[in-house]
Amino acid sequence: MPDPNFSETVVLVTWTEDASTVGVVLNRPSVRRLVDIAPTWSGAEDFKEQIYSGGPVMRQVLVAVFESQNEPKERAFRVLPHLYISMHPGNLEPLIARQSGATSGRMRLYAGFSGWAPRQLEAEIDRGTWYSMRATADLLFRKDTSGMWQELVEKARGARADTVPVPFDILVPCFACFASSSPSPHSLPP
Repeated sequence: MPDPNFSETVVLVTWTEDASTVGVVLNRPSVRRLVDIAPTWSGAEDFKEQIYSGGPVMRQVLVAVFESQNEPKERAFRVLPHLYISMHPGNLEPLIARQSGATSGRMRLYAGFSGWAPRQLEAEIDRGTWYSMRATADLLFRKDTSGMWQELVEKARGARADTVPVPFDILVPCFACFASSSPSPHSLPP
């Protein structure tokens, strides 16, 4: 894929009510800290969890993928049962404030997100640029993401996406479709 923003990435993708395609890159940990992005939020100074680079769109905006037994009070998109993605401060601020509590659910924060123009992602899928597979909660909250791309490419080999993904898919760019910075097909084990 010629776009370096998505070279060797694994992207959680969902659709909004207006059919926009949005997602977050699951395997790009960043060095950014919450206090640098949202210094006035309660708990920001004490938040020590890794923040991930969610994608090239609005990198100063926080996005969370989080677990909740109840539907969030503010705008959020369901990606799996009891798992949501949201950038609404009304959802994120309380999650961060109680993150230190023993009863808090799983959550991962992203700076920025990934987005596509209308029909852009579908066209990329039609060209064979992405592998598509079902998301799992374990994958979304995996601690060590360093080998995630390679592992999922190996798992998806021969299962290239040829249809529009379902609303909670993981997209993995195909190794044969990357720019020169991506590994060649010969560097992946058979």
